[in-house]
Amino acid sequence: MTDADALAGAGHSERAGDGIPPVSSGTPEPPPAVVGEEKVMSLVDHLSELRSRVARVILAVVAGSVVGWLVATEVRNILIRPIGSAQVLAPGDAFVIQLKISLLVGIILAMPVILYQVWVFVAPGLTRSERRILGPLILLALLFFALGVGLAYVVLPYAIGFLLQFTDDVLVQGLAAGPYFDFVTTMFLAFGLIMEFPIVLFALSRVGIVTSARLAASRRMAILGIAIFAAAATPGGDLVSPLALGLTMYALFEGTLLVIRRTGR
Repeated sequence: MTDADALAGAGHSERAGDGIPPVSSGTPEPPPAVVGEEKVMSLVDHLSELRSRVARVILAVVAGSVVGWLVATEVRNILIRPIGSAQVLAPGDAFVIQLKISLLVGIILAMPVILYQVWVFVAPGLTRSERRILGPLILLALLFFALGVGLAYVVLPYAIGFLLQFTDDVLVQGLAAGPYFDFVTTMFLAFGLIMEFPIVLFALSRVGIVTSARLAASRRMAILGIAIFAAAATPGGDLVSPLALGLTMYALFEGTLLVIRRTGR
């Protein structure tokens, strides 16, 4: 038995000396870890991350709504100027209006946090160069949201004036506060959120989903879509609100198309 072991050892040494690798034991070695490799998240991890981001957004909106509650009376008085005054038709209307205004102010104040949470959730799925290019768009998106809210404030008196010109001695002007503030809050949020679409177009161009040539070729469809969307997104049924929103969206569409073309996309 000892001679057999020595013979096997000699044979192994000869194979190693001849440059022939020894026979593997059959157990594969684990691949080396890649330095700097990003962690791949599972579906459960993504859902947990999404839940965490949504919770932070809700907390930001709640905190902003608390501030909104403190200034709701002043904001209400500013928004009601186009009509002077309005009637409450139920005991709880004034309280509900206070809540709506507080929530509107809360969403506006929380928008930086909302945009940041969206960015942090989406960024891991982008390459390093895409993150470097799209990161500054968060500030631009915040600017466009503020532009939309400001545009709604400018358009509001004209929209109300257009709608009230159809009143007369039979259809008297006696506005209810509830429907009026439903109109105002919806209009402000719609204008603010819709103004984000140029940011979305530019971001899609940077990741290769849309190109300037494709957008230019679909200009007619874009105009039709903008007209339909502006009419559906603006409450009240007046002509001033959808016209102002539609023209602004089209100007932003053409501006975004020009920017995308200049970037070579």
